[in-house]
Amino acid sequence: MLAAKLEAAEEEGAEDEDEGGGRKNGMDKLSKKFLEDFWLNDEDDTDLRMARFEWLLDRRPELLSSVLLRQNPHNVEEWHRRVKLFEKDPARQVATYVEAVKTVDPMKAVGKPHTLWVAFAKMYEKHNRLDSAEDIFKRATQVNYKAVDHLASIWCEWAEMELRHNNFDKAIELMRQATAEPSVEVKRRAAAEGNEPVQMKVHKSLKLWSFYVDLEESLGTLDSTCAVYERILDLRIATPQIILNYAYLLEEHKYFEDAFKVYERGVKIFKYPHVKAIWVTYLTKFVQRYKRSKLERARELFHEAVQQAPPDEKKPLYLQWAKLEEDYGLAKRAMNVYDEAVRAVPNSEKMVMYEIYIARAAELFGVPRTRQIYEQAIESGLPDRDVLTMCMKFAELERSLGEIDRSRAIYVHASNYADPNNSDFWKKWNDFEIQHGNEDTFREMLRIKRTVAASRSQTHFILPEYLMQRDQRLNLDEAVDTLKRAGVPEDEMAALERQLASGPSTAPPAAQNNTPASANRMMNFVSAGVEAQAESSRQQAGNNEDIELPDESDDEEPDVQIAEKSVPAAVFGELGKRAAESQEGSSGAQENEQLGALERIKRRRQ
Repeated sequence: MLAAKLEAAEEEGAEDEDEGGGRKNGMDKLSKKFLEDFWLNDEDDTDLRMARFEWLLDRRPELLSSVLLRQNPHNVEEWHRRVKLFEKDPARQVATYVEAVKTVDPMKAVGKPHTLWVAFAKMYEKHNRLDSAEDIFKRATQVNYKAVDHLASIWCEWAEMELRHNNFDKAIELMRQATAEPSVEVKRRAAAEGNEPVQMKVHKSLKLWSFYVDLEESLGTLDSTCAVYERILDLRIATPQIILNYAYLLEEHKYFEDAFKVYERGVKIFKYPHVKAIWVTYLTKFVQRYKRSKLERARELFHEAVQQAPPDEKKPLYLQWAKLEEDYGLAKRAMNVYDEAVRAVPNSEKMVMYEIYIARAAELFGVPRTRQIYEQAIESGLPDRDVLTMCMKFAELERSLGEIDRSRAIYVHASNYADPNNSDFWKKWNDFEIQHGNEDTFREMLRIKRTVAASRSQTHFILPEYLMQRDQRLNLDEAVDTLKRAGVPEDEMAALERQLASGPSTAPPAAQNNTPASANRMMNFVSAGVEAQAESSRQQAGNNEDIELPDESDDEEPDVQIAEKSVPAAVFGELGKRAAESQEGSSGAQENEQLGALERIKRRRQ
């Protein structure tokens, strides 16, 4: 409308210039005379519309906020943004806060509704009106919020406001009031109503108790602070950090035994992984306090700690235990702790634990004591890579002690775990043999290396029966395709296909002897005597045109028949029996050689 008015005013100005000023009738002159200074009679309302437009632009954020709040009146963040629009007008801010806390339903609120009450109270505090701020906090504590943490935040903010104005006693009294447990009558009434408000649960809020115990530590006495800690433990809302804080407080006031009792309660309340910090702190403080004076009690504590800890968490506890034995106990007990540790830790940490074990044993008992540990590590089931590393270290140890044969035996044993491509191991062994060995030992090393390479390169496949049948069918199809390409008639192809598919087990004995070698290969058996006989028979059949030569001499003497008699077996005795048995065995072996592999297997089964 403003743009249209401006455009119309420009057009009227142009028309007045063209007319050069026309006559006005008497009525127009009279109305102009009486209504000349009246603003409603002004035909040119451009300035009025301009002012209305500027006012609309100034009110635009407020109008947009109103639209958003009409869409969702429980949007807490939008109410905060609306308050900021009236930053220069405290009265409008107060009105907005009042409307907000009346409109927002805590159960339907989007955001944290308690922040409206807190911001409302802080606004009064900013203007030094503490009484009004306290009234607002008091009303805020009576609202039924959706979460207990919202009500606990109201109490904490109220106490912090009192602390900012040095009202320490009142702040502690507020915390005592907030953490007071509701009476039985109030609980019964709330249970009868069915909907338990958050005011019935706020006395178990850890946020409130943490704030309360901080106030007592800063402003109260040791007895009042301990009472608050004990109340937290009784309510079973303590955390590992609260246990540690309680113990530190007692240690600062030289109540060491009471502090250790707190640690004991903590390790009974919590489980892993939460109790880890308590155990580590407890053991460290106990050892620092008593050292060797209560060594048996310290050992019992360490034993209990490692029993409760999972395998992944046992390593630091065992190291701390071994350090105790080395410093204040016996070296033999320290070795027992290390030995127990290498068995208890997971496989991923065993190698590191063995290295620590070996280093400490060498320092305490000498290098020869580590031989037993090396042997134990090699046989403990470590991964092959770690076993190989341990063997190489063991062999180097034996070489440094002058035990060349023992070192060579360790290298031979380590070759079972070595990869042929592991140049580091074979190079060390090669250098060892060059320095300490001879030609025979060097050749033995090369032979072992070739053996390892051959054993790693061989691959064995055990195929199921259905895969063997599938391969046989594929070979048969390939053979049929080859015969088709060669132009063999279909009748002959069908006969060959049946012959190949039938196999040696379904054919008669006479046909089995004449079965081609390809059929035997399809059945994955190595041909033996049958194939040799078939080849010899083919050679005889193919050499039918032999030339018959006459006898060299017809004057040969006639054959003389010499009668032979068998010698009785009693003559030979035991020697004859052995000769007969050996003859039977040789005849059976010859017979087996003439048979195929399949037939030999069948006879063995029979």
